[in-house]
Amino acid sequence: MSHEVANDRHPLPREGGRGEGSQVTEHPVLATEGLTIRFGGHVAVNNVTAEFRPGTLTAIVGPNGAGKTTYFNLISGQLPASAGTVKLYGEDITHLGAAQRTRRGIGRAFQLTNLFPNLTVLENVRLAVQSRAGLGLNLLSLWSDHVEAREKAEHFLHRVALAERGGETASALSHGDKRKLEVAILLALEPDIFMFDEPTAGMSVDEVPVVLELIGYMKAQGDKTILLVEHKMDVVRSLADRIIVLHNGYLVADGDPAEVMNSPIVQEAYLGAGVADHV
Repeated sequence: MSHEVANDRHPLPREGGRGEGSQVTEHPVLATEGLTIRFGGHVAVNNVTAEFRPGTLTAIVGPNGAGKTTYFNLISGQLPASAGTVKLYGEDITHLGAAQRTRRGIGRAFQLTNLFPNLTVLENVRLAVQSRAGLGLNLLSLWSDHVEAREKAEHFLHRVALAERGGETASALSHGDKRKLEVAILLALEPDIFMFDEPTAGMSVDEVPVVLELIGYMKAQGDKTILLVEHKMDVVRSLADRIIVLHNGYLVADGDPAEVMNSPIVQEAYLGAGVADHV
């Protein structure tokens, strides 16, 4: 039986690779300018302008309903903007869909639809390795390619502490282990931008440190741009170099974590919510 899978489930090698764009220093890696989305009369993200540069982990926080995940969806292409632009290395990519943005180097974890539930854990990561290397998405590839892809896939599974579960189907994993598998897939795709939406949600106490250590490892490489949506302030404090605060769709604060969380406008936004613990 062939295990060939549809191209739209995993990204193909990005168009033009990292190309000249990744060498351009005058532009931020990623920028949004006046980014807005409306759902009927409701403006979920309202005129948000921000820049993101390599070597920085930016935490995007705010009360429930602030627009955090919607902002993520606009950046990654899951939702079309009503107004404004998304730029990658200075190039306007607002018109590109999610798959095209992934090929350009925007990687987003924790969308569980990215997993192939009937394939093994190892096969899921191997497909990502093959995709990144331009080897296609057929599990029946040439033996030489198969060996190299398998070795790389095993390496990424080891990084997320799933090496011993490579032969199990993805559907058999717990919620926490599925999240770790998604991190392995994201690592295998080697994006320029890592986007994590509540990475510790649904994980056990024992599982959380593995994912946080991985995110910290990526940050330590110094050349990746990392965006993180997270409610737990202890996680934000341990990882973030910068905090962006959204409130009712607006960007209300942006800067150093300590300064941002102590600013009057942020305190006001969180009145009654316990700003120190509930972002």
